[in-house]
Amino acid sequence: MLALVAGLRIWRGGGFAGFFGSNKPTGEFRREPYTLPSKAPLDLGDVELLSRFNAEYAKLTSAVVPSVVSIDTTGIRTERLLDLTGRTRIRRYPTQGQGSGVIVTKEGHIVTNHHVISGQQEIRVTCHNGKTYPATLVGEDTLLDIAVLKLDAQGATFEPLKFGDSTEVQVGQLVLAIGNPFGLGETVTQGIISAKERSLSDNQRDLFQTDAAINPGNSGGPLVNLRGEIIGINVAIYSQDRENPGFQGVGFSIPCNDVREALFQILERGRPIHGFLGVQMRDLDPAVRSAINYPEGDGAVVLGVPPASPAEKAGLQPWDVVISYNGETIHTYTQLISLVQRSKVGAEAVLHVWRAGKTFDLKAVIQDSGVALPPDAAPKQGRTRDATDTLKEVGIEVRDFTIQEHLVGATGVLVTRVVPNSLASTLVQSGDQILAVNQTRISDANEFYLHLAAAAAVQPTSLNLVRGGTPMRVNLPGLSRQSPENPR
Repeated sequence: MLALVAGLRIWRGGGFAGFFGSNKPTGEFRREPYTLPSKAPLDLGDVELLSRFNAEYAKLTSAVVPSVVSIDTTGIRTERLLDLTGRTRIRRYPTQGQGSGVIVTKEGHIVTNHHVISGQQEIRVTCHNGKTYPATLVGEDTLLDIAVLKLDAQGATFEPLKFGDSTEVQVGQLVLAIGNPFGLGETVTQGIISAKERSLSDNQRDLFQTDAAINPGNSGGPLVNLRGEIIGINVAIYSQDRENPGFQGVGFSIPCNDVREALFQILERGRPIHGFLGVQMRDLDPAVRSAINYPEGDGAVVLGVPPASPAEKAGLQPWDVVISYNGETIHTYTQLISLVQRSKVGAEAVLHVWRAGKTFDLKAVIQDSGVALPPDAAPKQGRTRDATDTLKEVGIEVRDFTIQEHLVGATGVLVTRVVPNSLASTLVQSGDQILAVNQTRISDANEFYLHLAAAAAVQPTSLNLVRGGTPMRVNLPGLSRQSPENPR
């Protein structure tokens, strides 16, 4: 039967090629007749508006793309690792990064995001014409997430892009986002302004939201209007997948007026200028509310007021609660700090304050954060101990865990030193892993110090920690209050 089938296939296929399934035709090739359409379904005159729109988009793109650059960075990152014996060893490994930027001066100054170049030792910039230049960091504004670079290209001139006015930006207007997503090079996407005054955090507020596609690598690139002006610097995307982020129709840009102001300050002074009030603060929690008898409500509590600071001159005291700043209700201490830093130096700010059951307004003149306080200024007598004094008396120094330590399950903070003869010297040891303060879990060193300063100044404080693999709790006695009749 098998031989019969094989013979039939050989006979039909014209030989043994047919047996192996070949459909190659035998004999001479015969030309196939074909007819392609010679006319488009529509004339451009039939879609005149779309045709003009298409041409203008292309014209806009060709006008702005030459000012956009791709940024590649390399560096060495150092981590301290704690081995199983408790010894510390150093690990160094190379890092690489990619991002985007935009040329804003003829001399070759570039605006990008701070996080694009943060911690990197070498920065190389590829321009529209394909030429690559090394770049140096002129200055950075970590609050705004802006960095200013200068191309190292002697004698070369560049085509900068002009800043627009972000106060004129309207929801719904058309925009283009240009950048270097995934290292692919110049890429242009189109969308609209979806919303204004969006917040990613208390530090990054009043951002533009856009549906123009922004992906990893677009950071630092410009968002432009129909005139080709920079109206924003692309900074972030919203993605539910933190490990493999991708565009989901929601991107964010820093308004150009904020960027331009930071650029001028960095070029003229070498650093950004931020407002300074001079307060150590923390968020309200049940322990603090109970300690100062503060009723339910919004606000941030003052822990310490440095001498000669604008806050002290205004009359702020430890354990005051700032309810609002220039009429804006305060929900977190980072929100208040952000508002202060964005305030103009020399401006008068109005703080609505709660103190011992009474509310009133205080006026503070905002100072430049770069101006140091007098080093010999001593705390005034007869007031509550501030947070710095409290932390010194407790005597615990900690550090954050590294990324590698977090990957193996480390949480909280690591004690690096306990000051001899301090409050904690007989209770806490170097190498202890502190997990919580008064049963409140802490995630980093800043959070630990804030909780410890607020708690130890007014009450006994318990620390949940791990020592040598053994969980335990230690109780620190409360510090004596300098003004027991006044809980501020």
